Amino acid sequence: MKKIFLVFSLILIFSCTESKYEDKPIVENAVDNTDSSIKSSFGSGRDEDLIDKIYSELIKNDKKLSILDNKMLKTYEKSKAVLENYQNVLNKSESYYTAANFHAKTITDSSLKQKIESQIKMSSEKYDLKIKKIKNIISLLDKNTEKINDFYSAFKIRKTLLEIEKYQNAHPLKTDSLEKFIEKQNKLLIELKNLK
Repeated sequence: MKKIFLVFSLILIFSCTESKYEDKPIVENAVDNTDSSIKSSFGSGRDEDLIDKIYSELIKNDKKLSILDNKMLKTYEKSKAVLENYQNVLNKSESYYTAANFHAKTITDSSLKQKIESQIKMSSEKYDLKIKKIKNIISLLDKNTEKINDFYSAFKIRKTLLEIEKYQNAHPLKTDSLEKFIEKQNKLLIELKNLK
């Protein structure tokens, strides 16, 4: 058993040291120059969204894209600011009615409790009618924001697809090293099978 382990270890060490030199062309191939205008995007930063990273590189070189991206950013910011004002009022009113119902439940006098709960309900329903149009408009605004996001995402994908294709063409993956390594594995397998 020790003999088998020793032979196997030697073969592995030999294979690993040899493969360092043979794998070098693939590593060099990975950093070859490319015609892509965004080759810096393909560097480090695996956690980043590659589409956004490539697109931000494209923006640096294209004034029209930069203007469009700024317009999108301003639209998101304005939308958020406009909605925030309405949401503050709507949320405070909703919180008030929730608190009022909670407090009404603590009233022990059943007749008084019923009157207060009825008043809360009437006020809440009256307010719901008052804000119905506003809620519909906010809903429409949310749907428009979703559509804008959809179209802009599709646009960014289309723009960056060309760049990833340039990158792929500039970095073709060859099978040479993989095939050589499979040959070594097969030789090792034959050696291991013949061990007694």
